[in-house]
Amino acid sequence: MRVLFFSFLLFFLSVFVSAQQRQYSTTDKEAIKYYALANQSLDDHLYDDAVSEFKKAIDEDGKFVEAHLQLADLFRRMREHPLAIEQYRKVIQLSPDFNRGVYLKIGDEEINAALYEDAQQHLEKYLTYPDLSPESKFNAEKLLNDCKFSIQAIAHPVPFKPINMGPAINTADDEYLAVTTADESTMIFTRKINNNEDFYKSVKVNGKWQTATYLSDQINTPEYNEGAQSISQDGKFLFFTGCNRPDGLGRCDIYISQKKGDDWSKPYDLSPPINTPGWESQPSISADGRTLYFVSNRKGGYGGYDIWKSTLTDKGWGEPENLGPNINTSFNEQSPFIHPDDSTLYFCSDGWPGLGGKDLFVSRLSKDGVWQKPENLGYPINTNGDENGLTLTANGTDAFFSSNNLKGYGGYDIYTFELPANLRPHVVTYVKGKVVDAKTHQPLESAVEIIDLQKNASVYQDYSDADEGDFLATLTVGKDYGLNISKPGYLFYSDNFSLIGHDAKKTFDISVLLEPIEVGNKVVLNNIFFDTNKFDLKTESIAELQKLVEFLTLNPNLHIEISGHTDNVGNDDINQTLSENRAKSVYQYLITNKVDAARLVYKGYGKTQPITSNATDEDRKKNRRTEFKIISK
Repeated sequence: MRVLFFSFLLFFLSVFVSAQQRQYSTTDKEAIKYYALANQSLDDHLYDDAVSEFKKAIDEDGKFVEAHLQLADLFRRMREHPLAIEQYRKVIQLSPDFNRGVYLKIGDEEINAALYEDAQQHLEKYLTYPDLSPESKFNAEKLLNDCKFSIQAIAHPVPFKPINMGPAINTADDEYLAVTTADESTMIFTRKINNNEDFYKSVKVNGKWQTATYLSDQINTPEYNEGAQSISQDGKFLFFTGCNRPDGLGRCDIYISQKKGDDWSKPYDLSPPINTPGWESQPSISADGRTLYFVSNRKGGYGGYDIWKSTLTDKGWGEPENLGPNINTSFNEQSPFIHPDDSTLYFCSDGWPGLGGKDLFVSRLSKDGVWQKPENLGYPINTNGDENGLTLTANGTDAFFSSNNLKGYGGYDIYTFELPANLRPHVVTYVKGKVVDAKTHQPLESAVEIIDLQKNASVYQDYSDADEGDFLATLTVGKDYGLNISKPGYLFYSDNFSLIGHDAKKTFDISVLLEPIEVGNKVVLNNIFFDTNKFDLKTESIAELQKLVEFLTLNPNLHIEISGHTDNVGNDDINQTLSENRAKSVYQYLITNKVDAARLVYKGYGKTQPITSNATDEDRKKNRRTEFKIISK
C-alpha cells in the first residue's frame, strides 16, 4: 500500500514540477497545480473531474488564459456550446492574439449556437492571420459561408407549420423516418424501444391514420436494429438497413423484403456490388424500382459519407456510381430520398452552406441527366441543429420529418408539414390497376409496362401481384403514356392515357381483362397512331408495334388479321381506303421486322364495324382504331 502511495506521490510531483517549469500566463502555484491535475484527468478521460479542476485553477487566478482555453476546448468536446463560447470569449478578452485558432473554434461554436453575426466577425478575424494552413483556411472559409447564408436565410424565412402526427403514430418512445406508398394507404416508420429499432406500420382509413402496429417478425428482430427504410411505391418491397447481422457483408448492409399476402418475406442481404465489407445504409428506391440510391463510405468518394446509386440490369444490380461533386462534398451527405418523379432528390449534408450541423437540401436532375447543385430548404425548416430523414408523399405537397424539440409525446415524434411550392418536386399521379382472366376472373401475374409515348421509352416495368393481380405505378403529369400488359398464353392488353393538364389528385384505376389466345379473339392496338386522314405510322407507335412483333415471335404458330377501322364521318369510299391503307402500314412494319408474311393478312373495314356509337367525339375516337384478330393457331 505504501509503495502505491509513494508511486502516486512521485507521479504527482513530477507533473507539478513539469507544470511549474513551463511558462504560463500565471505564476500562481495553486492555479498551476489544479491546471496540471485537470490535464491529467483529461488524459484519463475523466472529463467532469477535468472541468472541476480547470474551474479551480481559474478561481485561483481569473486571468489564467491557458486554463480558460483548455476549459473552452473541453466544453467544445462535450458539445456544451454556450459554455465553450463563454470561455473562448474570456481568452479573447484577456489576450486577443494569444492563439489565433481560438477565432476558428469560437466561430464554429457560435454557428452551433446560432450566433451567426458574432461567428462571422470571429472567422473574418481568423482569416486575417498570415500563413494559415490550406486545411484551416478551407474550413474557416466554409464556416464563413455558412454564416453569410444563415444570416440571409433567417432574414427571409420560408413557410413552415409542422403538425404532430398524433397518438396513432407517436408515443413516449422515439418515432422517426416515415415513408408512405404512392396511394398513401400505408405508412411504415421506425420506432425505438429500449434502444432497439423496429418497423411499425399504419394504414389510412377514411383519410385518417390508424393506430400503428408491429410490422413483422420476419423483418424485426429483438437483437438487431432495423431502420433507414424505403418502400416501393406499390408497397410490395421494403429496402432497409441492418447492422452487425450475422448474414451481413459489412458493419451495415442494405436488405430487401417482399410483401407476401398480409406478411413479409424473410429479408435477404443485397449482394455485391451494392453491399461491401464497409458501410452501406439509408436506401431509397426509385419509383420504377430500377435505381437504388444509398449512402456509403466506400473508396472512390469525395470524403466522409457519400450518396451513390446502382441501376438494376438483366444481370442484377450494376456497379454503384457516385452522384458526383454537385451532390457530394468532402464532408458528409446522407439520408437520400428520391421522389417518385425520379428527378428530385432530397438529402442532408454538413458540407453545403447551411445553418449549422446537417441541413436538408434538394437537387434536381437536368434534361441531360446531370444533378444540379443543391438548394438549401431554408429557415426554419433547417436550424443550427441536425436535420435529416426528410421524406415526401407522392403528391409532393406533404413532407415528413422527426423532431424532439416541438413538445410532442416524448422523445422524437413524426411531424408533417406542407412543403413550400418552390421546393416541391414535379407533380406526379399514380395508375392503379388489377389484371384478371377474362373468363375466370382469377387474378393474374402479368408483365406491366408503361411507355412515354413521345420518347418511346419505358418508364415503368413490373409484374402485377400473383395473389391479387394488382399493380401501382407513379407517373409524372404533363405527358402521354401507353400501357401494355402481357402474359404467356394470353393476348396482350393495350391502352393509352394523357396526363397533360391532368389534376394530380385524380388517379387512374384500371381493370384489365386478359383474353386467352383463342381463334376469334381481338386486341385493339390503342397505341398505334396516325395523323388525321393519313396512313403513315407516327413515331409514337413504335413501342406498340414492337410489342406486336414480340408477341408474334413468342407465338410462332399464330396467324392474325390486321384490320383498320374509321368512324362514320366523311365519304365512305375514302374511309374504306384509309382504313385499308392503315392496316397495310402495320402489315408492312411487321414484315420489315421479320414476321413471315404468310402469317398475316390485312383488311380495311371503314365504318362498318363500330365498337360503340358515333354520337360523340369520344365515341368516334374509339371507333377510329387498328386491331388484330387471331384467325388460326
